[in-house]
Amino acid sequence: MKGNANRAWWRAVLHRDPAYDESFVFGVTTTAIYCRPSCPSRHPRADHVVYFESPREARREGFRACLRCRPDRPGGHPGGILAACEFIARHAEESLSLQRIARAVNWSPSHLQRVFRRSLGVSPKEYVRRLRFESLGRELRSGRRIAPALYAAGFGSSSRLYERANVHLGMSPARAARKGAGMSIAYDIVDCPLGKALIAATPIGICAVQFGTREAALVSELRGRFPRARIAKSPDLLRFAKARLRALFADDIRDAQLPLDVRATAFQARVWESLQAIPRGRTRTYAEIARSIGRPRSVRAVAGACASNPVALLIPCHRVIGSRGSLRGYRWGLERKKALLLREKPG
Repeated sequence: MKGNANRAWWRAVLHRDPAYDESFVFGVTTTAIYCRPSCPSRHPRADHVVYFESPREARREGFRACLRCRPDRPGGHPGGILAACEFIARHAEESLSLQRIARAVNWSPSHLQRVFRRSLGVSPKEYVRRLRFESLGRELRSGRRIAPALYAAGFGSSSRLYERANVHLGMSPARAARKGAGMSIAYDIVDCPLGKALIAATPIGICAVQFGTREAALVSELRGRFPRARIAKSPDLLRFAKARLRALFADDIRDAQLPLDVRATAFQARVWESLQAIPRGRTRTYAEIARSIGRPRSVRAVAGACASNPVALLIPCHRVIGSRGSLRGYRWGLERKKALLLREKPG
């Protein structure tokens, strides 16, 4: 690691910041020992420190684990962010106050709030809410009725559920339970440099952007995702959205933003938000995305979230590459991924 990342990690070591405990470990060349950033041991000199993205990398270079902070134990630090997330996951259906979560991980409430926002981009309260909506979505799509699913997920009243349901599920709870029954979806096909693109939308926003070569196959995939929705081709309704999609291919990104209606788990939502932050013409590795959402060991899960992205281009999963610059799996084919990256390459 070099440059800004090196400086940020050294600051984390100096401040013994537990928010970075799951992001990296540092080795001390004079002792051949590696530690967590929050290790209470004496600070080494900066020029004696090397950084590793995982304990495995440190061991491979001949370093051994510190006996004080136990960096080889996942979540071993009693106040680690991972420990807080795991506590919330175990008790998400209960009444969870900031004080209760902080007490469970031996942090002050203010420190917990600060570390959560810095590491995950959300407050502990919002993290609890996301986990509950994730659980609710699974219950509803498995066929469970709304009232039992609501209480099983930890919601105290239906009003709290419906307040934010469209934001988190992409459709009302009743429609999710019926696999889209009663929902109207308009779609059209656009010719583009990558073949054909299907763009589809609900009244809330764009729910699908898919690439392919045959219109029939693209429509079949859409109907497979929403088997009980009313789906109809409607070029007029999507005229505005198609113009914005064409603008992306024409390298005109002004006013190219479109409202989205995509259902996501809490984890997928964090990954997709991180993907949308990647500038045009730049790439990130799966490991970098994992670190950016506070889940450095979830590289495979990040790849899975990229693969499940239903809206090509609008959530730019094509900008995520392998650790050595290699092009890895793309839902719509590696050739299309390569072509998109070439089109966006500066100069």
